[in-house]
Amino acid sequence: MAEATREYMARDFLHPRYWPDWLALLFLRTVAALPLPLIWLIGGALGTLLYYFMSGRRHIALTNIRACFPEQSPAQQQQLVHAHFRVFVQAALATPISWWGSERRMKRLVRTPGKEYFDRVLAEKKPVILLVAHFVAIEVAGMVLAPDYFMIDMYKRPKNLFFDWLIRTRRSRFGGLLVERREGIKPVIRGLRKGGSFYYLSDQDQGREGAVFAPFFGVPAATLTALGRLTQLTGAVVIPCFAKQLPWGKGYELIFQPPLENFPTDDVLADTTRMNRIIEDAVREMPEQYFWSHRRFKTRPEGEGPFY
Repeated sequence: MAEATREYMARDFLHPRYWPDWLALLFLRTVAALPLPLIWLIGGALGTLLYYFMSGRRHIALTNIRACFPEQSPAQQQQLVHAHFRVFVQAALATPISWWGSERRMKRLVRTPGKEYFDRVLAEKKPVILLVAHFVAIEVAGMVLAPDYFMIDMYKRPKNLFFDWLIRTRRSRFGGLLVERREGIKPVIRGLRKGGSFYYLSDQDQGREGAVFAPFFGVPAATLTALGRLTQLTGAVVIPCFAKQLPWGKGYELIFQPPLENFPTDDVLADTTRMNRIIEDAVREMPEQYFWSHRRFKTRPEGEGPFY
């Protein structure tokens, strides 16, 4: 357990076995200095290559899209999968900008329509939970908030200790609170009660624990119910917030919607279904940018066979 919680520093990774990781870091730093339109072009080409070579992820994405968009023809579904691979790699290659780009560059690249909803609630001295979903630009667009607000973010520790150190130092470079998933929600609750804002991703399948089966595009999906509990415990206001990648390397949008009213209720399933429906509506606006290569429907209700 001490190994999992220890705070590492750069000098802990001077052993030769970490030299390939340092080369990867050098590559990321180099990419961060490139113009975004060039990253967009390179990412699109690499995304097409990965579409053909990553058959496993392609199968997962296609299975998800067939389930969520049955009205589309097979050709349209394949086109959507291909487009997803392109935007996914484009956004992934741009992530180093959020890790090393200047505050000025971040604010130039990321527009924030609707942010007045966020600022208005904070002006009332209320904590905020930003209801975020897994769109490809969540990292690079979300970082624009870090210099000006006390942001709380949760992440899953990677097995590679070097990249865990890198992620932690880069994501927290403007301050805020980074919580490892195994720490649970107690640090999040403390941060919210101190007036922080939680950048909350609720749309991954993490199994049955703490979840209910709520429809997502009409398919029962194991969905965490923590949003309602966090809201009740902290008095936070929930504001849907979705990241969008603009074409041709023109930047990103972090789109804020009006705060949720009458949330939560006494009906956990209804609240979770409402949350999924809000995410669905955002997905329909930019369907290629959702994380279709994640096994969103991995956990099935009792009696159902494997989804994938």
